[in-house]
Amino acid sequence: MTATSFSWSVGSDPGLRRSSNEDSYCTRPDLGLYIVADGMGGHVAGEVASRVAVEAIQAFIQETAGADKNRTWPFPFEPALSWEANRLKAAFRLANRRIGSTIADSQDLRGMATTASALLVGADVSCVGHVGDSRVYVLRGNRLEQITHDHSWVEEQVRAGAMSPTAARQHPWRNVVTRALSGGDDPEVDVTEIQPLSGERYLLCSDGLFTVVGDERISEILGDRNSSLEQVCARLIDAANNAGGPDNITTLVLQVDVP
Repeated sequence: MTATSFSWSVGSDPGLRRSSNEDSYCTRPDLGLYIVADGMGGHVAGEVASRVAVEAIQAFIQETAGADKNRTWPFPFEPALSWEANRLKAAFRLANRRIGSTIADSQDLRGMATTASALLVGADVSCVGHVGDSRVYVLRGNRLEQITHDHSWVEEQVRAGAMSPTAARQHPWRNVVTRALSGGDDPEVDVTEIQPLSGERYLLCSDGLFTVVGDERISEILGDRNSSLEQVCARLIDAANNAGGPDNITTLVLQVDVP
């Protein structure tokens, strides 16, 4: 499975304690778009929220592919950001509005929400968009770096120096997010512009992985060049399930190939 300069693989598993999988994902190498979303709201509602978000982000990126850069935007264009970053930020905000419309049409879905992390590969610049606590990592050589910063209560405590990363993984409030796509006011979307380099590997994942598997183990599996990308995804999921599998697990791995 190869895009112009990326190879990719994805795996998703409900884990060992959930009866359903509320995660959704998108792999559109033709658009340079990759997304992982983790729904909240319980069973059907969570599944709906993540699916609606992924579909809405994908639709807007497809609609604006090759579009006139002077077109009218549904949100103010931010001159400090690239065209691709503005597209991705607008896509997330439209996804939030789509969730709001879906909730309005069905009161059974009240309270649903989703996290979302996406990588958009552009011709000149690539970018990561992010709301919630799904993560994007990059492995450069043997060094694993977390590109996104969790919008969660425990991550705020870690950044403030009040909690260690190990304690955060075990804290009963570890799943409490402080920002999500929930259909309310337009969300603040974190966007980071990146320049992928040959040989790097990127990991998009839901919190069912990193809340039970530490960075060292993630780095070890992600960096195994003797395993195919399909095997890497499966091994990451196995590691989470071997650690108890308390939540849904989605792993999307991309490798930057030599053009």
